Amino acid sequence: MIKIKPIAIYLPQFHPIPENDEWWGKGFTEWTNVVKAKPRFEGHYQPHLPADLGFYDLRLEETRLAQEAMAKEYGIYGFCYYHYWFNGKRVLHEPLDRKLKNLNEDFPFMMCWANENWTRVWDGGEKDVLLKQDYSTEDDRNHIQVLIKYFRDERYIKVEGKPVFIIYRPKLFPDIQKTIAIWREEVKKSGFPDLYLGFSQNFEHRYEPKSKGFDFAFEFQPNFLNTSSKISFPRTFIEKALRRIKKKIKLKVSDLNYYIDYSSFAVKQIESTFKKDVYPGITPMWDNSARRKENPFILHDSTPEKYKNWFQYIKENYPWDTVPENFLFINAWNEWAEGNHLEPCQKWGTAYLEATKAALK
Repeated sequence: MIKIKPIAIYLPQFHPIPENDEWWGKGFTEWTNVVKAKPRFEGHYQPHLPADLGFYDLRLEETRLAQEAMAKEYGIYGFCYYHYWFNGKRVLHEPLDRKLKNLNEDFPFMMCWANENWTRVWDGGEKDVLLKQDYSTEDDRNHIQVLIKYFRDERYIKVEGKPVFIIYRPKLFPDIQKTIAIWREEVKKSGFPDLYLGFSQNFEHRYEPKSKGFDFAFEFQPNFLNTSSKISFPRTFIEKALRRIKKKIKLKVSDLNYYIDYSSFAVKQIESTFKKDVYPGITPMWDNSARRKENPFILHDSTPEKYKNWFQYIKENYPWDTVPENFLFINAWNEWAEGNHLEPCQKWGTAYLEATKAALK
């Protein structure tokens, strides 16, 4: 019997940092956006509010231990922490740094470098850049030396002795193959057999991993390209009238927000062909309207049962014998402002976790 190893993507944003205090206001965390969300149309599930774990602070050991205990109980194999590095400046690193010092937090983990600019538009765009990514040979070496400290930890997930590391957007590198060569060289110097290096295969990265020097990719869900047709939000009479007026006087009019039915979306993913060296991915739900006032992407009407059916399809049909590990990447453990979480919420409780556990059995 195949033993799937679910890897849940983990957002370490839920604690204040000086940068967010400066840009967004004192005490800002992702919870600030979460609690402001409102339904955009009839039947729209917002806001997503936490249940069992509450509005936690990731600086607290009690919070992190509770998360790990919950993940273990429901069959999650490990967390994939987003990692933020800007030419030697790290941000949002405190939860993982505290975990490294605390052996009671024994849950396996890996890291994914979210190598985008930080901007005020929340999607890595170039407008109003708050923290900028620059790439260089010197930075590549400095960066991998810092990462090796994490790789040495016994809890760090490795494949055949090779630490697993993921890049979110390899397209942004001026010469990704050169960076990879430097990283592999430094990791081997440190006593590891190599890196097991991957990237998130999303809307802009569709190539085979080994063609660029990677060992693997994982399917980042939701796959925005592989969707059914867009369905516009129902708008109120006043909103429609204002939109018509703006058009008449030639003011810029934003695209209509839209949603996609979760069932239809899951069927599209199931109909797709699994790709070589690409681990499967899945999302329990998605709704980033808490972050985006305009043009959110919403998977509407997700249920634990629909998620479980998609999960079971992957388990039973993915060619597990073609990859060295049985990773299935779940997006995400706690992306609350993207309406994308396995952690219990006030609507569903632990139902998505229970569906994960049931699908694994």
